[in-house]
This record gives sequence, structure tokens and C-alpha cells, in this order.
Amino acid sequence: MKILISILMLIFFPFFSVFVSLLPAEQLFGIEYEVRVINGFTNNSSLPLVIWCASKDSDIGGRALQEHDDFSWPVKTNFWITTTSQFSCTVKLDRTRKSFDAFKVPRDIYRCSALRKCSWLVMEDGFYFSDDEVNWKKDFSW
Repeated sequence: MKILISILMLIFFPFFSVFVSLLPAEQLFGIEYEVRVINGFTNNSSLPLVIWCASKDSDIGGRALQEHDDFSWPVKTNFWITTTSQFSCTVKLDRTRKSFDAFKVPRDIYRCSALRKCSWLVMEDGFYFSDDEVNWKKDFSW
């Protein structure tokens, strides 16, 4: 049995080493994305946009965002292109409240991939997404 294990290790290890050496270093150690939520309201100078974000494993915290303020944090995937969980946020303005997934691996590793930015612009008529903060697309309404 020990001989069989030794033979398998001699065969498997070189192939595994070649495979690992061909991968980009960032994939071995995880890919980092920046998640950013921006207050895009144009008429709420006296009333902040309150945001609270968390994942299953960590509470990122909350902020009170004035006009054009933002709240951002890094999210890092692992070798298997996953994170421990998705990052959800609850946004509140006066009596209106909306929860959404600010970063969700299966959805965002592709649409945020170019610059590794997942940006959200919260406006009066809804939530807009961008991966470059130039081109915004409405994702959903309040």
C-alpha cells in the first residue's frame, strides 16, 4: 500500500505542480473586487441615505451617506472562485427601504471582471450598476 501511494504521489505531484505554475498568481490567492455603493440622489442634502452591509460571516457595517458620498469595501474570491457568501446591503431613505445583493459570486465575477469593480449608484428612481462608473445600467427599482 505504501508503495502504491508513493507511486501515485510521484505521478500526481509533477502534473499538479505544472498545473499550478500555469495559473495566474491572482487566481491561486484569490481575485479581489471593489464593491462600491454611491448616493446618487440629487435632492437629499438634509436627509442621508443610510446603508448597512453584511455577509453571512462578517458585518461590514453601516454608513449615513450624504449626496455623492460612497461606501466601499474589498471582496476577495478564493481559488475555487467563491467567497464565503454573498454581500447584501439594506438601503434606507426616510421611510423607504430596499435590500439587495451588492456582490454575489456567480453573477458578479463575470460582470465586474474587466476592472474588478462592482459599483452601485442609488438614485431616486432605482439602483444602477456599473463595472466602470461611466456606463450605468438600471438594475432594479426601489
